[in-house]
Amino acid sequence: MHLRTLLTFVLVSTSLAAQQTPGTPTALTIYNDNFAVARTQIDLDLHPGRNEVTTTEVTSQLEPDSVILRDAASKQSLHILEQNYDAGVVSQEWLLQKYEGKTINFQIAGPAVSEGKFIPGPTIPGKIIRAGGPSADGSQSQPLIEVNGQMQFQLPGTPLFPATTDGLLLKPTLRWQINSELTRKLTAELAYITGGFSWEATYNVVAPENTGAAEDKADLIGWVTIHNQSGTEFPAARIKLMAGDVAKITPGNFKLHGAIAGAYTMSAMQLAEPAVTQKAFDDFHLYDLNRTVSLRNGEIKQIQFIEASNVTVTRSYIYNGSHQNIQPYTNFSDNIVQQNNYGLDPGNTKVQIVQQIKNSEANHLGIPMPAGRIRLYRRDSDNQMEFTGESTIPHTPTEDTIKIVTGNAFDIKGSRRQTEFHVDQRNHTLDETFEIKLTNQKTQPVTVNVVEPLYRGDNWEIQQHSSDFTRLDSHTIQFPIPVPSKGESTLTYTVHYTW
Repeated sequence: MHLRTLLTFVLVSTSLAAQQTPGTPTALTIYNDNFAVARTQIDLDLHPGRNEVTTTEVTSQLEPDSVILRDAASKQSLHILEQNYDAGVVSQEWLLQKYEGKTINFQIAGPAVSEGKFIPGPTIPGKIIRAGGPSADGSQSQPLIEVNGQMQFQLPGTPLFPATTDGLLLKPTLRWQINSELTRKLTAELAYITGGFSWEATYNVVAPENTGAAEDKADLIGWVTIHNQSGTEFPAARIKLMAGDVAKITPGNFKLHGAIAGAYTMSAMQLAEPAVTQKAFDDFHLYDLNRTVSLRNGEIKQIQFIEASNVTVTRSYIYNGSHQNIQPYTNFSDNIVQQNNYGLDPGNTKVQIVQQIKNSEANHLGIPMPAGRIRLYRRDSDNQMEFTGESTIPHTPTEDTIKIVTGNAFDIKGSRRQTEFHVDQRNHTLDETFEIKLTNQKTQPVTVNVVEPLYRGDNWEIQQHSSDFTRLDSHTIQFPIPVPSKGESTLTYTVHYTW
């Protein structure tokens, strides 16, 4: 039995609408994965017995079993007998279902204005045989309307519903049945988890005019971009942002309640005092905007949270001439060792451009940087900024290095070929020799880091090499190869496998 029906049989009961405490903004902690924790304060005026309390200070994507209502002063839970959540905000589909099996009027032409007078369009009665909408199997059914003794699979016009319709719900509503022994006026803290919120970080790096040096002193500006698709307006909200991979179970029946109303807008706000602060929280990082902001439904709001100058950006080049997505073998077989062309890709000539930024205090940063998109710009000789590439970065702790792949170099090319291949099945050995050539048409010399995956097996040894190398992991080595301006360099090495 619904709570409102039940309360008509309770002799000692009181119904009241809880109001948000004046002057108290809603507090939102927004996570990366489309959810947030909302906290607000509501004023309660309880009387002895059972009290029906309602509030509309909630979203349409609230998770009902996450709701916590407690005395804000004592932090003690209230004696709640029942809780009901209704997100069924009135819509045309909801009203059609409510009047299913009944006859209403349909306006078959739009209203008009003639000589300053409002002239409504003609109406026609129609019986709603089926309201239409989502079916149990997930399909969408059409409405079925009887007009003049005939049935049709579309509405004959704009449906006109009686103004006396019961149960109209204009906002998502929480209802509680609270038992109180005494008359009490108190401020209650309401907290719940809701969907429809997300945030992400974006970074813009502006480098000076290119001088050919491997290092630049750049400016870095970071923004947080907040999305509100919860279906609810927050005219005054205190916002915190949680960065990190927080485990969250997605309800199986979770869905959006209707489309986002209004235009998709963007509000950009320049950073002002007080500044955004961050602190370690549990195993994550919590960023506090330290200000009250308005957050409209369907709005994208951007707030600057990092501004740094003289940040050192180091440019390097990487060439990996093997076949993309090559996977190392973990054991050998007759078929595998006979594939002498395994991993070769003659068409792979691109040399990647990689920009690196040390996230340290010495480099004028040194704060945990949330995952997001990072864009690079460079000033031209006329002082205009030109876009030079973008990438995404993971959550980056302090003292880590941010690596940004911004594209492929135009004037630097590579080539890779196998020059020797020998298999000794009886002694279980395989020898393979490669030649890597690098050309540079730039006016400055460069160093290209040649990355070589050793994908034939786990047991390997580099027996001959024309340049020194470093081991990156158990299957990868790297050669730093200087390439002169308008010239080329050649690298050769032999790898010996055993199994």
